[in-house]
Amino acid sequence: MDTKYDIDSSIDSGAGRPIVYVRPVKVEELPQEMRARLGGRDTLYAVHSTEGERLALVADRRMAFFLARQNDMEPVAVH
Repeated sequence: MDTKYDIDSSIDSGAGRPIVYVRPVKVEELPQEMRARLGGRDTLYAVHSTEGERLALVADRRMAFFLARQNDMEPVAVH
């Protein structure tokens, strides 16, 4: 096991696509005008840039990942 291995080049970071973070958002954390239009949902999913800017807010986790990939971004889950 004396073989040198370049770890950085072995990690597939989405072929150079920007990383975005997907996280659940409690509806109660949103402004009242948004809550009124959500039809009884408890949780939505946000897509955030690495700088923390909220880029999108969608109904479910699957849609958040789909949306990110459709826009050439690499989604990562945040718990």
